[in-house]
Amino acid sequence: MERRVRRGGLTFDVRDEGSGPPVLLLHGFPQDSTSWRHVVPRLRAAGLRTITMDQRGYSPGARPAARAAYRLEFLVADVVAVLDAAGVDRAHVVGHDWGGGAAWMAGSRHPDRVASLTVVSTPHPAALTAAMLRSDQALRSSYMAFFQLPGLPERLLRSRVERILVSAGLPPEQARLYQERMREPGAARGALNWYRGVPLSREGAGRVGVPTTYVWGEADPYLGRRAAELTRDYVYGDYEFLPLPGGHWLPELSPDAVADAVVRRVASAS
Repeated sequence: MERRVRRGGLTFDVRDEGSGPPVLLLHGFPQDSTSWRHVVPRLRAAGLRTITMDQRGYSPGARPAARAAYRLEFLVADVVAVLDAAGVDRAHVVGHDWGGGAAWMAGSRHPDRVASLTVVSTPHPAALTAAMLRSDQALRSSYMAFFQLPGLPERLLRSRVERILVSAGLPPEQARLYQERMREPGAARGALNWYRGVPLSREGAGRVGVPTTYVWGEADPYLGRRAAELTRDYVYGDYEFLPLPGGHWLPELSPDAVADAVVRRVASAS
């Protein structure tokens, strides 16, 4: 079932399917909810209810232009609003890339709403920061500084993101979908504002006590092993670290492994 969720003048596109324990899936950059299209059928076959959303900056009705509108606390408030609209008290939250950042913060700030976490690719934000000083992570993350520039990154996303994503390992048909999204009015700026809103944020992710699985691709070019291993220091609940022989785009390229990790985490948390 497709629904529109409204919060603070913004309208989010949400797809709510199946029954059973609810699983909320949060996509990354520069993707959208279709990044889960091969994972969702496997979760539903396991008896789970899946809720996917096009997040702030991606839903056509939720693309504010100001970078301050993308503070981390606002991104997580969107997640809570979707749970409220779905009538869900607690959900198993799954996030990839920037969706993983939102998932970490939801788990630490709203543990009453999060039954478990499965985070794909993205280390805990504090682990990522620590790894900047102890590894090559600062070099891997250098593109984030480029994204702070006005104008030029938007032009790059609108014109070349398909080529970049294919060279990074995504199938051309999926990369083409994301390219088309970035060419919609306000979409490129909205996606980039996730990076630009971080310095303006007033809250961040703390230590996480909910049951958590962290899935990481051993060949991820953007997120290195040091940050992945340090993530354990920021989870005090039940924790599993699951390295996979893959790169960054695990929901699209390793959907079986991702779905299996989510199903195991839901079962153990239940």
